[in-house]
Amino acid sequence: MELADKTVGLLLCVISLSLFTYYTFWVIILPFVDTDHFIHNYFLPKEYALLLPVFAGVSLFSLLSVFIGYVMVKSKRKSA
Repeated sequence: MELADKTVGLLLCVISLSLFTYYTFWVIILPFVDTDHFIHNYFLPKEYALLLPVFAGVSLFSLLSVFIGYVMVKSKRKSA
């Protein structure tokens, strides 16, 4: 099982590093490249640079809130 855990950890690190590199290039470097350059074909429109992280943050916060509420209700039932 230890090898599977290491493989999953490596996969998560590679995905995270890839997303970080893509987003950093998209937000910081791409605005300084001419708009008719071919590299713009590989990136979403600029409007999504703010919308995607906000949506991800709101989704994460909502899921965490639901999980914490579920745990609190479940623990209250056990003690009653």
